Amino acid sequence: MNEEVTLNWNKWVRQIHRWLSIAFTVAVIVNIVAVGQGKYTVWVGLLALLPLALLLFTGLYLFVLPYATTWRSGRRTD
Repeated sequence: MNEEVTLNWNKWVRQIHRWLSIAFTVAVIVNIVAVGQGKYTVWVGLLALLPLALLLFTGLYLFVLPYATTWRSGRRTD
């Protein structure tokens, strides 16, 4: 049961990470268009920071996940 809950949690984090990457890409495109039209404002510049910050946390989680799994199982790879 515990492993099933962990796998479901990992699945959600991966899906959120994918959608955040799409949101970040859209925010960067909005920034480029705003700069190109000369309508750049501070809030447009900050638009990409929220998905980027969340991408950092989900990305770090996904990066550490294989190491944590190996560490929890007690196996060592030499």
